Amino acid sequence: MEGPDRTWESPDYEPSLPVSEKSNPLTRDIDQASAIGIVRMLQACDGQMFEEDTAVKYQRLLSKQVVQTLVEVAKRVELILKDPQDGLVVLSGCGTSGRIAFLVASRFSRRLKDVNQSSVYSYIIAGGDRALLSSQEAPEDDAKLGRLMLKEACEGKKRVVFIGVSCGLSAPFVAGQLDFCLRHPEVFTPVLVGFNPAHQARDEPIEGCTFTFGSVVQRMLELAQSQRAFIISPAVGPEAISGSSRMKGGSATKILLEVILSTAQAAAFSRAPLTETVTLQYLLAYKNAVDVTYSRTEQISTLVEAAGKSLRCGGRVCYLGWGTLAVLGLIDASECNPTFGADYEDIRGFIAGGYVELDNNEGPLTSLGPDFSISHEEFFRSVLPSLTDRDTVLLLYTHSDDLGEVAALARRVRERTSNLHAIYHRGGGDNAATDRQEVIDNLCSSTLKISWPSPQTRISVHMQWELSTKLLLNAISTGGHVLKGKVYRNHMVDVQVTNSKLYRRAARLLQKLSGHPKSQCEEALLKAIYQS
Repeated sequence: MEGPDRTWESPDYEPSLPVSEKSNPLTRDIDQASAIGIVRMLQACDGQMFEEDTAVKYQRLLSKQVVQTLVEVAKRVELILKDPQDGLVVLSGCGTSGRIAFLVASRFSRRLKDVNQSSVYSYIIAGGDRALLSSQEAPEDDAKLGRLMLKEACEGKKRVVFIGVSCGLSAPFVAGQLDFCLRHPEVFTPVLVGFNPAHQARDEPIEGCTFTFGSVVQRMLELAQSQRAFIISPAVGPEAISGSSRMKGGSATKILLEVILSTAQAAAFSRAPLTETVTLQYLLAYKNAVDVTYSRTEQISTLVEAAGKSLRCGGRVCYLGWGTLAVLGLIDASECNPTFGADYEDIRGFIAGGYVELDNNEGPLTSLGPDFSISHEEFFRSVLPSLTDRDTVLLLYTHSDDLGEVAALARRVRERTSNLHAIYHRGGGDNAATDRQEVIDNLCSSTLKISWPSPQTRISVHMQWELSTKLLLNAISTGGHVLKGKVYRNHMVDVQVTNSKLYRRAARLLQKLSGHPKSQCEEALLKAIYQS
């Protein structure tokens, strides 16, 4: 059996690019692949997250140094959990990073509430809560806005663990927040999470600031020696679609944040040991979740083919979900516009309970427009009447949800379209509500059913279901758009150029594909942007 492809690790492979922006050799022909070929390529790419260290100087997700740092950060969180007065743990990021920060902070806050503990978690996303559901790229460039939002979130707090996520170590919004933390060491313990090595942090000027992301990282590296700051930056390999950090970057962000908070809470409230061995077991549980998910390759390809067919013929893909799986549907749908130039109606997510279930800081956002209408009731009102067999509808649920409610919704959808599918997670040995599940199976064209054994660690099996669902939805939306023709080789070719990161990416792509000088490519790009 062939070993993993490590071409991207060579210093001679696309040497001018950081890891997060390189093209992945595994997917260079993804635009020519069939649905099942696409899924197998994505499986190989996601497997790179857990590859072991090599002689190349890249830390990896399972590296000893990464595990050690996770333990130390979890200990800082544990201290705040044990003495929550005047303490706070803030998770912050832009785009997918901010959406994952919201998902994790919200769910862990609920877990604390369930055991009558004070909530200590808060989230910040560039662009505010509207960025949870739609692309808000411009605020990512605003370091002052990042600093202001952090200052407001921490007003009156005396001990704050701040975890800022920037997959490419590049977002000015997060750099501004980290700089603010470094200027107030009496309050803040700054933690940076990203997926490039520290020396690849962007070192370009930030408007209105005297620092760069690179200079912030250098200051943090100095403080890391005395554990007054922490950097967690394992390389997880290039994305399947170059630069699309919503995929592995988002998955690895979810894994790292959940490992930190899970181990901290277990130590604080269950007296569980907070050790490298335990932390590594948590990480390996996520590896198992990836393996279990991709053991259904053919079933996943059925969903990819259905989505691709709908998108090619002008139809829609709708995710109808419950609980946090529905939140992942909302997140995946929100990312298709900036990544593939998709219309908001091409892929949409809906959640049972609407904004009450979402429980975001700013509450209902429906006044912002139709793309912020997210409840099942809104689906029934505005989408269901016009559904046809051109559209694909996907149900997202677990055995913990009300299967009677799922079946009732499935019946209503089935009256309008036969193109109905389901993703269903259940615990191993759980045979409750089998009759209702059979009803759902009979209504759906396909059901991707995954049974999960009880985890060997304290990790919640629900977190494995979530990661699995994220991988599945990423495969469906990415694969569907690949089949529609929105990808050339493994590059986004209909990306919306709405901030400095995307401008640089578009200019590099023009240069790579045309062979023309950088200055000429940038001139052409600016003319296209301003239509001059």
